[in-house]
Amino acid sequence: MIKVEEPKRRRAKPGRPPSGKAPSKKVLLRLYAEEGKSIREIGETLNCTKDMVARAIKAHGIEARANAKRSQLRDFPRETLLSQVSEKGVRGLARELGIHENTLRNYLTKA
Repeated sequence: MIKVEEPKRRRAKPGRPPSGKAPSKKVLLRLYAEEGKSIREIGETLNCTKDMVARAIKAHGIEARANAKRSQLRDFPRETLLSQVSEKGVRGLARELGIHENTLRNYLTKA
């Protein structure tokens, strides 16, 4: 009879200890959903890592927001933008707002 040795099982290495306490669902709902703070801002506020905040959001079943930033142009009524374009031109208004000309043109044609 042939003796077959079982391979030695390695123990899993312990991970990095948590830095801070995981945020509660109530706190996350207030900061993330109501106040609109970013995951990084919440981590800085609560003195924990952004990864810990992201895991807590997922664990509590809070729907994550998209990574894309919302356009600054949404704050201005379309009529106001159109009147300013007629006065200053697309290039002038875009420079004043700190955005690219094409961004302004695309927003005005889609809106």
